[in-house]
This record gives sequence, C-alpha cells and structure tokens, in this order.
Amino acid sequence: MTTDLLHLYRAKIVQSQSTELTSTSQVILDDPAQTQALTALNQLFIQLNQQQDTEPLSKTEQSANHSPQALGIYLWGDVGRGKTFLMDMFYSHLNTSRKLRLHFHRFMAEVHQQLNTVKGINDPLVHIAHLYADKYQVICFDEFFVSDIGDAIILGRLFEHLFNQGVILVATSNVEIKRLYASGLQRERFLPFIELLTKKVHQIELKGLTDHRITQQSIKPLSTQLSLQPIMEQQSFIELAGRYYPHEAAVCTTHDTIIICNRPIKYQARVNKLIWFNFEDLCDGPRSQLDYIEIASLFEHVVIDEVPQLGGEVRTWIKARGTEDAAVGNKTGERQLSYATNDDPARRFISLVDELYDQKVSLTVCSSFNINQLYSGGALSFEFRRTISRLVEMKRWNEALK
Repeated sequence: MTTDLLHLYRAKIVQSQSTELTSTSQVILDDPAQTQALTALNQLFIQLNQQQDTEPLSKTEQSANHSPQALGIYLWGDVGRGKTFLMDMFYSHLNTSRKLRLHFHRFMAEVHQQLNTVKGINDPLVHIAHLYADKYQVICFDEFFVSDIGDAIILGRLFEHLFNQGVILVATSNVEIKRLYASGLQRERFLPFIELLTKKVHQIELKGLTDHRITQQSIKPLSTQLSLQPIMEQQSFIELAGRYYPHEAAVCTTHDTIIICNRPIKYQARVNKLIWFNFEDLCDGPRSQLDYIEIASLFEHVVIDEVPQLGGEVRTWIKARGTEDAAVGNKTGERQLSYATNDDPARRFISLVDELYDQKVSLTVCSSFNINQLYSGGALSFEFRRTISRLVEMKRWNEALK
C-alpha cells in the first residue's frame, strides 16, 4: 500500500503537539504554505512508489515511459520555511533503494573528484551522468545554490544527460530558478541550464511567513537563545566533553594538529569525536568545502572559538583576469568584484555550518557577538540569513545535553 505524504505530515503535527514540551522539543506547526507544496510533492511521491509496487521496469523502459511532468520538484523560499523538512520526509519514505540525498555542495564536490579520475575519457560529463543514472532514479539536493563559475559550467551538460536518462531531481533552494547564479561571472553560459530546469521541474515557492527554526525557540525567550558564550576556556571544554564522553573527558589532547584533505589544521583541544578549533585556523585561510565535508565525517561535536564579526563595508575590487579564470577561457583584462574584507572567511563559515548541519554534527560557536550580530553588511547578507537560522536550531540541539 502506498503511503501518503499528506497523512504523514498531519500525523507528525498531531504527535508533536501532543508531546510534553521541553527546551528541545520540535513543534511542527500546521503551515498552509507547506501543505500546498506538499500536495505537489506528494503527486510525484505516489507516482514513484506505485512504480515500485508494480513489476520493475528496465532503465530503457523507464526512459521510454517517462513523462516530462515527472522529472522533478524545485522547492524554494525564505530560510526556515520547511523546505528541507518536506524533502527529507519525501526521501525517507520513498520506497526505492535507487535514491540519493546530498547537500548540493557535497554533490558538486563529488562531481569534481570524479572529473579528476576520468581524465582522458571522451566527454567525461556523459560518463559521470551514466554512473549516477545507473545507480539512482531520484536525486535530492538540499540548498541548491550556485556561486562558482566551474560549477555553473558543469551543471548544464551534466543535468541534460541525467534528465535524458530519466533521473528525477528534487531540490530545495532559497532562490527561484531564474535567480540562480544571478550576479555570477559569465552568467550567460549558465542560462541554458536555467532554461533546462524551468522546463524539466515543477517549481514551488513556500510562501509561509514563519521561520520554523526560530519558532522552535518560542519555548524560551528568543534573546536567550541567540546569546553566545564569549570564549571557550579549557575548563569549559572539559565540562562540555564530560557531557558527551563522561569517561574520557580527562584524556584531553591540546594544541595539536589533524590532517584534513592532506593538510594540517591546528586545533585547541580534542576528546574523542569532540574537537575545538579557533575560527582563524578553520575559516580564515585556504580551506574549501572538501575540508568541511571531511571534518563533518570525522567528528560529532565541533567547537569554534573567537568568531569575529564578519562582513563589513562592501568595496569594489579590481581583479585581473587570467589566473583561475583562464580555465574557462576568459579574455585578458580586468573585472570588478564587490565584497567586504571579511566576506571570504564568512563564505567559508557559511559552508562549514551548512555541512555540519546537513550531517547533524552539533556546533558550539563562541563569540563576543550574538548570533544575529555575526554578520554586518557585506555582500553575503542573503546567504548568511540561512546560517543564522541554522545556528539557532543547532544551539537547540546542544540543549539536549544540559
């Protein structure tokens, strides 16, 4: 019998509201905007599960019988509106093993790694698309957001071949399809992909007015939830370790390094899968999403100390072409970039929080600024709103151990 997502959603609402509320309870509110989005998502969900209930089709038959209306759903809206919640409910109850759920940046990291291993193959993106299509019927992306010219160029051809082989995409994003990579370098090369997505997936906006991550904090005063511990001291870290690993807290390694992506990163202290980094060592240097993916896979609890106020006054910088741009065939000359001095570490911090959140790694942030003061001005104000929302929810996770 095929499960109905709308029934599951209503059952979760009843269950959450009938449970005694605590500081760590997750209250699921009946949100009309979520119900509207879930109705469309449910149609795809039922269609896919009914296919699984009948005789399995070969990949050739699946492609031949595939209708354009079934190639995917694109959920977009403001932060905390429940996009990830709805997609994860869809994914977890989907009755097939041929499914993949990843943060979008992790997927792109995988694709780049595969490109490095298939050098010499004619049209490697076709080869990679076949690899995914052979393993997965459905691919779910959380936080679809393109900011890199390399990703922008890859996506069009990769998804053209994935869609041609009947792969279904379900994605969440904070921006509508036509605004993806809105101010990116050489955006004209990305426009065919935008046209492809617009044709192939059903775009649904979650128009709700409630940030459900923040709403969870209504059990306690919001100002209390947004405050941060100013600094992490050795004794405080040992006490924290005692909550996670009560029999190992005394065995604390301090001021050492770990090897991440074949490079050393300094840390302040470590107990088992709890580690304490200084912000500068983790985010103010040549680090990438791959570093944060590996850290999230190695640790269950991360502490980041001395987080400064990020962003700042936006300035226009002249950047010469011909360095990293040469790989995509730019003409020589100069281009203008507008960003704040602290936007590079802010971008890394956003990536770090996204990866830890996606992998359910708890995070303790120490700063002399409150969460809603961590970013001031700068060119990443839109992206950092998601980070603030996630930091609030991750702070709630930590309350479970108190």
